[in-house]
Amino acid sequence: MHSLKGSDTLDWQPGFAQLGPAFVTHLQPTPLPNAQWVAQSPEVARLTGLPQDFLQTDAALQALTGNAKLPGSQPYASVYSGHQFGVWAGQLGDGRAINLGETLAGWELQLKGAGRTPYSRGGDGRAVLRSSIREFLCSEAMHALGVPTTRALSLSASDAPVYREITETAAVVTRAAPSFVRFGHFEHFATRDMQANLRALADYVIERYYPECSNGWPSADGANQGNAYAGLLYAVGQRTAHMVAHWQAVGFCHGVMNTDNMSILGLTIDYGPFQFLDAFDPTHICNHSDTQGRYAFNKQPQVAYWNLFCLGQALLPLIGDEDITVQSLEAYRPTFSYTFRHLMCKKLGLPEAAHAHEAAVTPLIGQLLELLATNAVDYTIFWRRLSLSAQEGDFATTRDLFLDSAAFDRWLLTYQELSALTGQGLDTNLMLKTNPGFVLRNHLGELAIRAAQQGDFSVVQELHHVLTHPFDAHPAYEAWAGFPPDWASSIEISCSS
Repeated sequence: MHSLKGSDTLDWQPGFAQLGPAFVTHLQPTPLPNAQWVAQSPEVARLTGLPQDFLQTDAALQALTGNAKLPGSQPYASVYSGHQFGVWAGQLGDGRAINLGETLAGWELQLKGAGRTPYSRGGDGRAVLRSSIREFLCSEAMHALGVPTTRALSLSASDAPVYREITETAAVVTRAAPSFVRFGHFEHFATRDMQANLRALADYVIERYYPECSNGWPSADGANQGNAYAGLLYAVGQRTAHMVAHWQAVGFCHGVMNTDNMSILGLTIDYGPFQFLDAFDPTHICNHSDTQGRYAFNKQPQVAYWNLFCLGQALLPLIGDEDITVQSLEAYRPTFSYTFRHLMCKKLGLPEAAHAHEAAVTPLIGQLLELLATNAVDYTIFWRRLSLSAQEGDFATTRDLFLDSAAFDRWLLTYQELSALTGQGLDTNLMLKTNPGFVLRNHLGELAIRAAQQGDFSVVQELHHVLTHPFDAHPAYEAWAGFPPDWASSIEISCSS
């Protein structure tokens, strides 16, 4: 057993595994040879309560690659089920993720790519370096953008072969979250009519993460209904609405919104075939495996509601009333709309007073999104240029993004009139802190992947630094804030990794 620098022990609390063998299977990760660090997040180490300088030790490298046991940890994989691409897939589970446990700071640590589990369904339980780089970088980039997300503690690599469409090499991402419970955990026990386990799971989630739901949920008239399980469904719907509104505002496509990929805490989870939009196309499909376009960008809000409906069906035996279940679900829609409008107002630099002019704000946002789509304008670059233009009082560089400059001018006039109507003008500081110069575009991830596959991890580390400070100026990396190269359109991301 390797020792940990600065600490002989690492303290854990019972966490999810306390629910028992119906929920988890205890097992050890499968070791990988020749482990080496690719990148680390010291901030996440501090957040999760790990010992100081933990990530500087070889013991940490070995433990977070699955080659050694962290003192006191009792690794496990959990079982869940779910709908995949709208079709019931039956039993699933942590097929390539092994949970190390929950730290005293209240964070679960999970190794993704640590080997086979009872839920691997014939897979090898491994993750490839390519997809692991994307998940590590995007987890931390999304947090920096203010989007609810799981976090990434570290990324390690091995020269062990992994067989996909081609032979690649293995990697392990250490993920962190207050909980990795998914909608699919509830579906698993509900579909098997295991109501005692379903209730135990719901009670655990309420006690740990939603204690305010123990008194019920707010009805339309403000009364408290006194139904804790309806309260849970309502609260999860609220958090999910906030998460998806952030996705739509920042131009993020998840790509595989199956119910087993939906966090009960409203966190972005399971970064697979994701993409930040380049040219704004509301119908964009980022997942090459999504041949029917189920998870297109503009369908994400409705898919989230559909997934919540599945969660509602799973919780119905506990809620005990179909009408109350539906009412608690319906609160998702107005919350999503309000949150999205609020986020877009921030991107536009409109003050809180603009919310009093909803009848003017909502068409303004809709007209802008239509303009961006019609002119195929780069989404991130538009918002950054608009921020800088507003600061400088000159919108010429933003106008240059539009083939139909006259249409932009008409929209700009309406935008400026609305700003004047609030009596406060545009908050350009807010715009610059809301509209990033840097996001993890596919081609940037590809640059980091290609370098790493040649043994050069510096691009991953540099991207990590830039993406965790996305609103700052990075003169040395100015090209990363520019338009994607022509070859970027040929990158295909699928579920196969």
